[in-house]
Formats: sequence, C-alpha cells, structure tokens
Amino acid sequence: MRESLFKTATLGLGGNLGEPVHAMAVALRALDQRSDCRVVAVSRLYRTPPWGKTDQSYFFNACAAVETTLDPEALLDVCLDIERGMKRERSERWGPRTLDIDILTYADAVQSAPRLELPHPRMTDRGFVLMPLADFAPDLLVDGATIRDWLAKADVQGIDVAELSTDWWRTA
Repeated sequence: MRESLFKTATLGLGGNLGEPVHAMAVALRALDQRSDCRVVAVSRLYRTPPWGKTDQSYFFNACAAVETTLDPEALLDVCLDIERGMKRERSERWGPRTLDIDILTYADAVQSAPRLELPHPRMTDRGFVLMPLADFAPDLLVDGATIRDWLAKADVQGIDVAELSTDWWRTA
C-alpha cells in the first residue's frame, strides 16, 4: 500500500475489570496485525485513579499511535469490534470496563459528528490520557496547544507509571 494513504491516529486505551493490561495488549496486537493498520508508538503503562465515577477500582491506561488507511469511522468500528471481542459491555458511563479504546486524534481531522468527535472532546482535561500521550507525542497540537502544554495544566494526582517499557503490549 502506498505510504501516502496512511494517516496517523492516536488512541487512548484503558480498563479496570478482569485483566485490563492483557486486554489492551491483545487490542494493540490485533490492530498491528491488520493490513490497514500498524502500531507505530505505544506509551508506558499507567495505573490511574478512576475518573468521572470514582467508586471503582483503579484503571490501567496507555496511548498508542497507529498509521492506518481506514477513515475515522471505519477505525472506530474496528476498535468497537475489538472491545466487543474482549467482552466490553457498555452499561454505565465512566463505569468499570474490561477495555476501552478511544480515538483521540486522526491526522488533522476536526469533526463533530454524533458517532465520533475529533479531536476527542475531553482528552485535554484528562491526565490519564495526556500523560501517556506525552510519552511519544508531546508536541502534538490539539485545540491550539501541545500535549505538553495541556499536561502542564492537568490534574495528574495519583497517576503512577506501572510499566517503564513501551514494549509491554508485545508480551502481556
């Protein structure tokens, strides 16, 4: 496939039920094995306090960059299929989950559609997204500021690095 057809998207991954690290690793490997996607960067793994609904277990979170020939909605469908394959159930907003995959950015796309908003509308408020994203994309511009700048303003209290290696997803 011609390189010019590939666009870079960033993803946020997380979970706090079952084996969330394993689920995120399986998801990344599934994306990387597709002919229309390739994982090009993965953050360290983070252990993070729950956000939104706080009466639940800590989460594990990470971010990844993928190069893809899929359009944003098709990439969303692939991510949702992977979530379903990992037994994700959407019963409660911000509630516990085995796996969550959010498309954070897709090239320079800006869209406000019912199924998918780009960039992700709450990513710049979430330390658990910004910390891992800053591992490989600190200079990525989102809403007029870099990830590094957004991170400097974010609440990162209680967020810890759970795995220093960025290859955790290859073996987990």
